[in-house]
Amino acid sequence: MNKILVTGARGQLGSDLVTALRQQYGATNVIESGWRVPSDRSSSFAFEVLDVTDRTQLQKLIEHYHIDTVYHLAAILSAKGEQLPDRCWEVNVNGLRHVLEAAQQFNLQVFFPSSIAVFGPHTPKLDTPQVTVEDPATIYGITKATGELLCHYYAHRYGVDVRSLRLPGIISYSAPPGGGTTDFAVEIFQAALHSETYTCFVRPETRLPMMYISDAIRAILGIMQADSNAIKIRSSYNVTAISFSAAELVAEIQTHLPYFTCRYVPDFRQTIADSWPSVIDDSKARADWGWQHHYDLAALVTEMLEKLRAQSQNSHQSARSQETGVLRS
Repeated sequence: MNKILVTGARGQLGSDLVTALRQQYGATNVIESGWRVPSDRSSSFAFEVLDVTDRTQLQKLIEHYHIDTVYHLAAILSAKGEQLPDRCWEVNVNGLRHVLEAAQQFNLQVFFPSSIAVFGPHTPKLDTPQVTVEDPATIYGITKATGELLCHYYAHRYGVDVRSLRLPGIISYSAPPGGGTTDFAVEIFQAALHSETYTCFVRPETRLPMMYISDAIRAILGIMQADSNAIKIRSSYNVTAISFSAAELVAEIQTHLPYFTCRYVPDFRQTIADSWPSVIDDSKARADWGWQHHYDLAALVTEMLEKLRAQSQNSHQSARSQETGVLRS
């Protein structure tokens, strides 16, 4: 039976992945971890405080819960990494190495999310191939490229069953953005619903590979459940769904909310975005283990707006219920 540890479990990706894993493997078989206890922690689910840079703490946790699979999501993202480069290296590189060392010791399966940030100014921008120039322009990208090399090394040197995806920008309604360069593609939805205007930190023509959270979860589960013989790349697979510009996203949102407006004030994140590809070739993932995306831009925008509206309504209802309770008491 799978006994799963998720590091960085309350981040943008982890919030939805934990839900999917619990649905598939049972709530008691999925252990969440993070660097601090979340404010909304539920006593019915196991959560452990874990600093992935502490190798001993990690190994004790794996032994205590008899873990056999680790989804290693703990990381410092691109924009925040530029502000905290030392911490970014410590968490992203040393944290991963500790997980891989534990995988070798305890015979674990590991998932590691890499990123399009491994690419850089000399990488082909269109149809970026699986094997190409990697000259990342950020410390985050450097740590992810290093992580890919570590995964390849531990797989081929020690036989560790590690699997990885070079994820594009992830668009999710479940958790707030975590300090990434593609955060504009998430922030813009909240602004469209609540303020009717948004100040975007990249230029309108900035085009990047993106993926709706549901597709991202399907991709992660897909590669982890694939037969080991089908996984021919142990560094990291290119994987993507759609590419669009900031202006195209605004235009699609305006089909639902015609009064929404956006102004563009590029900041330091524009330089990061400019170093990344516009369109990714993920044909190897599609051929090797059957990856397929489901959401195009129109479907993504429709569902994001529906989910965020429902969230807002539930939040208002909860707030009213609390007010009523206070008044009655």
